[in-house]
Formats: sequence, structure tokens, C-alpha cells
Amino acid sequence: MTKLVNKTLKTRLTISAVVVAAFLSGCASKIDTLSEQNAINEFVAKAAVAEQLDGADETSWWKGLGSSQLDLLVTQALANNHDLQTSQLTLKSALARLGEQKAQYLPQGGVEIGAKRSGLGDVNSRQSSANLALDWQLDLFGRITALVDAANASAMSQAEQVRLLQIEVVSAVVKGFVSYQGNVEKQHIVALQIEALEQSIEVLQARVDEGVASELDLNRTMAQLRQQQALVPAFEYAKYRDLSTLAVLTGRLTQHVELNNERAILEHQFEVAFNEPNNAIALRPDISRALYDFSQANSLSVAASKALLPDISLSGFAGVVSLGSNGFSDTQQQWQVAPQIKWSLLSYPALLAQRDAQQFLSEAAYSDYQQVVLKAVNESELSLQLLTNQAQQKRFADDRYSFANKAFLQAQAMYEEGQIPYLELLDARQDVLIAQENAVDSTISSLLAKVNAYQSFNGRWSYALSNTKK
Repeated sequence: MTKLVNKTLKTRLTISAVVVAAFLSGCASKIDTLSEQNAINEFVAKAAVAEQLDGADETSWWKGLGSSQLDLLVTQALANNHDLQTSQLTLKSALARLGEQKAQYLPQGGVEIGAKRSGLGDVNSRQSSANLALDWQLDLFGRITALVDAANASAMSQAEQVRLLQIEVVSAVVKGFVSYQGNVEKQHIVALQIEALEQSIEVLQARVDEGVASELDLNRTMAQLRQQQALVPAFEYAKYRDLSTLAVLTGRLTQHVELNNERAILEHQFEVAFNEPNNAIALRPDISRALYDFSQANSLSVAASKALLPDISLSGFAGVVSLGSNGFSDTQQQWQVAPQIKWSLLSYPALLAQRDAQQFLSEAAYSDYQQVVLKAVNESELSLQLLTNQAQQKRFADDRYSFANKAFLQAQAMYEEGQIPYLELLDARQDVLIAQENAVDSTISSLLAKVNAYQSFNGRWSYALSNTKK
């Protein structure tokens, strides 16, 4: 289990316009997060997940696609996404609760001013008073400190949740934009296929009328035409679905999202590289959040243990009282100081059960933290495997399109020389268009795999993104 510390730890969280400066100090109720972070760095370094991708800085990586439309969508999403705004407001609430918990270090109380008049028979009486009452719970055993540490860890965990949402929003915007442009390109290819088939049908119909060609060729070509025409509504829906996704991410209605066709983005040179791949994993917000959740559970466990000890408080008041007057003339001073020790000995069975329950929750949080670290490393490795796989598939798909295009040119020359029938030329043209569509699909999948890699190795660029939101 993680060692507890007796030193001050300063953690700085910069999320949007909120800056959290939290100083943990003094007691053994908090986790040594710095030591845990170093342990994560060593673990990730031994895994050597992405040494081959060590290179350029990945900050604002989506700008590598060279699209001003995409840059604007990302900016709008970070500013207007409702899930992100909700999480940021929840963070502000957590910070306010931290301030509330820290206030428990100070004396509590207030000022009371009152006056009364009463009568019994012919006798009337008046009285007025003004008092200052204080109640100060002394944190001799560190229970309040443990609760402050728990509230502080909760606020830091929520800050990491904001960063996690920023990663999801940016990645989803890029994926939606790439998908939209890919569907535009595939719809363009289908339109070329339909145009080619319609021209073929005109030629075949004339040849059938002349008795040169059979209706079999014509009917097969008509069937291919209807097959391609059936794809048009599907691509229209796919484009609308992408626009709807981008609309939700940017906090707008779908009809308010307009994108220009930017099919050139599919041919843009876009490579994956990280300045510090190990830190890109170790600084992931899901890992940091799991660590802070563990720290919170541990602090609450310490607070439950401290509840077994006596509560020592100091209460008192000072004021004046005026008898026989509703004003403050002829007043008498009064004061009282009352030290108090409260020890809930009869509640020990319940307090012991609460302590045990919280200790089990602390152990569960630590187990979850370990699982998150392991999952993050494996997810990063899997994203690299997908990146390699899609790169290979794209290379094969591009080769297929190149060979299919050469075959079509050869078939066209052979048809003009009368060496092959028209139907074989038609098949060759269909092959090249299908190969082109497959190449576009592979290009889209390759781009999405690259986005997925940046989404997995998100630690450094997400921190840089948060710093720009001051």
C-alpha cells in the first residue's frame, strides 16, 4: 500500500478560467501523489509503448490536418459544449465545498442581539441583550485535516474529469469532421459510378436495338445502376449524422452547422508523433483522477479512524444584558468560557463499523487505480497496433486501386481494338471505382486510427490545452 506523507504538496490545476491552488500539509491523511506519479512514470517507461513515435510536439495535433474549418469547430466545441460546461460548474462547486471544509479550522459562531417585553398582571418587565458566541473545535487529532484533504482530492478529481471531457470533445470533433469529408468523397465516387453506368446503359440500349448486344448485358448493367443509386440515400444520412454529431459537440442545432467540402483533407500528410510518449501516458487524466479518488477514499478512512478519538472543543460567549430597559443603558457584562471533551464511547461499535467500511472502500479505490493504470497502458499499445494495421491496409488498398486503374486502361484499349466485349470493359470500370471506394475507406480508417492514437496518448497535449484556457 502507498506510504503516507508528512510534507506539504502543492498541486496546481488549471481548467478553463478556474485555477486551483491546493496545499496539502501536516498529517498522515493523504497519499503521496508525487511518489505515485514517479512510480507510474517508471512503470510506463519499462513498458516502452511508443518509443518509435518519439518526435515532434503533439500540442494542438489536429492542426496538422491543415483545415481552418476543423480548427474553428474545435474552438467552438471547447467553448460551447454543454457537457464540458456542466463539468466545469461541478468543479467550481467542488472548490466551494473545499473552502467550506477549510473554514472548519476557524471558530464558528455569530452575534445575537435581542430585546423583549413581558407582563404579568400589573407588572411589566423589559430586557435587552447583545452576545458574541463562539464554538471552536480543536483539530488536535487531525480529523478536520483529513476531511479537508478528502475535499481537496475530490476537487482535483473533478478537475481531471474536466480535462478528460476536453479530450473526448476534441477527439470526437476531429473524428466527426473526418467522417463527414470521407462520406462526401465516397458519395462523389458513387456519383461517378452512376454516371458511368448510365452512359453504359445508353450504349447497351442502342446495341440491343440494333441486335448487336443481348438484353442480358443490359439487365445486368441496370441492376448495377440500381445498386449504386441505393447508396445515395445512405450517404446522405451518414453526412447528416456526422453534422448532427458535430452540432451536439459544439452546442448547436444540426441545421446551424454548415461545412464546406474539403475532400483534400484525405490526402493531407498527417503523421503521428509525440514529444514524450511515456509522459503522454503517465499524465493521462483517467490515471490522475483514479489517484485522486484513491487519495480521497484514504483521507475519509483516516477521518473515520479519528472519529474514534475524543472531540475537544472550546466554546464561549461575551456580551451585555440590560434589565429593565429595551435599550442598552445600565447594562451588565457577562461572559463564559467552556472547554469541552466529547467521547462517543457508547457509539464505538457503529464507529468501528464505519471505519472498517471506509478502509475497504480505500482498498477498493487503490485496486481501481491500479486497474486504470494497466488499462491505460494496454489501450495505448492497442491504439498503436491499430495504427500499424490500418497503415498496412491503406497501402494494400492503394495498390489495389493502382492495379485496377491500369487494368481498366488496358481493357479500354482492348475494347477499342475489338478484342473484348463491352461487358468486360464495364466490369473493369466497376472494378476500378470499387477499388477507389475501398481506398477511400482505408484512408478514412487510417486517419481515424491516428486520431485514436492521439486520444490514447493524451497526457501532455491535454495539459497544454487546459493551460491555454486560463
